[in-house]
Amino acid sequence: MPTPRVTMSKLRHTLQLLHGGALSTRQIGAALGISKSTVSEIASYARVAAVDWALAQTLSDEELQARLYKPAVARQSRHLEPDYAHLHRELRRPGVTLQLLWEEYQHQHAGQAYKYSAFCEKYKAWARRLQRSMRQNHEAGDKLFVDYAGQSLPVVDAGTGEIRQAQVFVAVLGASNYTYACATASQKAADWAASIIATLEFIGGVPRLLVPDQPRALMARPDRYEPTAHRLLEELSAHYSLAVMPARPAKPRDKPKVEVAVQVVERWILARLRHQTFFSLAELNRAIAALLVDLNQRAFKKLPGNRASAFAELDRPALRPLPAVRMPIARFKPARVNIDYHVELDGHYYSVPHALVGEKVELRITATTLEVLHGNRRVAAHILNPRRGAHTTVPEHMPASHREHLQWTPAKLIAWGERVGAATAAVVRWQMEHRQHPEQGYRSCLGLMRLGREYGVQRLEAACARAQSIRSPSYKSIASILSCGLDQRPLDAPITAQATQASLPLHENVRGPGYYH
Repeated sequence: MPTPRVTMSKLRHTLQLLHGGALSTRQIGAALGISKSTVSEIASYARVAAVDWALAQTLSDEELQARLYKPAVARQSRHLEPDYAHLHRELRRPGVTLQLLWEEYQHQHAGQAYKYSAFCEKYKAWARRLQRSMRQNHEAGDKLFVDYAGQSLPVVDAGTGEIRQAQVFVAVLGASNYTYACATASQKAADWAASIIATLEFIGGVPRLLVPDQPRALMARPDRYEPTAHRLLEELSAHYSLAVMPARPAKPRDKPKVEVAVQVVERWILARLRHQTFFSLAELNRAIAALLVDLNQRAFKKLPGNRASAFAELDRPALRPLPAVRMPIARFKPARVNIDYHVELDGHYYSVPHALVGEKVELRITATTLEVLHGNRRVAAHILNPRRGAHTTVPEHMPASHREHLQWTPAKLIAWGERVGAATAAVVRWQMEHRQHPEQGYRSCLGLMRLGREYGVQRLEAACARAQSIRSPSYKSIASILSCGLDQRPLDAPITAQATQASLPLHENVRGPGYYH
């Protein structure tokens, strides 16, 4: 109904002056302080309503206004409104555009359909009323957003009473908003990887893109344009054929889906668990899983269905299958190859090819294996060994000269010593028994063999006997005895100062042979 632009008193005065017919519309407007067009408008409404000055005097203000300004008859639109919620969901399917949806709408409602431009404008106006995270049209099976919630939950150690704060991981699919959450001990790289793998197994497939933030646990070098991922994230990406597209640092608008999902998890899961006490991560995760079912089945407010139904309709058919084998979680540690072509891990020594001595390598450690990586190439692999101080050596990693030692064992070396004589056999046994590892005595025994070839086995046996008599059955002592010819003297014969000086340097801390008699 049009609203009069003058007061009722001026309206009545206008009708009175028009009835007199002595003044023009311009003059009436000037006299009453209104425009000429307003006077003409009142006169027009009065003619249409058949209201003259005589009738106007008998009507109340409400009746006069109702006569002059009748309610406008609503114009029936010949257009049929589209189902905007249906359009919004269909746009998330691969290849679906507004042009295609308009053509289907026009074909279905011929004669009652909006033109394409009006169709697009009306849909966009409807979509603007949704939350920002719901307005984005994510393609089905395209993006998986992941992050950690700001809130944590306490877990009590039943044995010590110590309270530790469990971190809450959240993941959400872009098209359906299907949500996953779990608790982890920390936010380290292994926790991130294990949670992402658990999410892929929860949804039963692999999307095309993973959208995390840029935490130090995942990114070796965070960057706005070219971030560099850690080795573990690269492995996960390769194993699951999952491209990683990190959000820009400090740009939450790059991942509003997971920002909203974190809020939803905090309100509908964490808030409900605030009065419960948990004594293990497993117990906490069972409680989260139970509430997660309810969360995914809660009805949308402005869209039909719920997260679970949208997932079954949109994302689930578009996901790629999981690989046959679950990726093992590995940790990585930098190391340098020692001069003995071994690297150390937790007190145990593992061999690598001897050509890499002095090179920097990276250790890839799983629950059961150790791999040594040089650049992007694996150069060695071993089963983990918990023995501290022990060595795990692959023969192919040794230089040719060291490899020759492998044909010998303690039993073979002792048997060789017995063939030479009792004193030599005793020295060999001493080398095996007085080393932390028998292999460390191999080199000394091989040195004794060289002395036997150089001086003869009889002199070697005599030298070993004299070395035992002075309680110094080492390779260096036996070599010194032979070089000085002391093996050719009787064991009870005195050793002169000249012979001692030839074999040992004079020093107040060096014990002479008399010390042992």
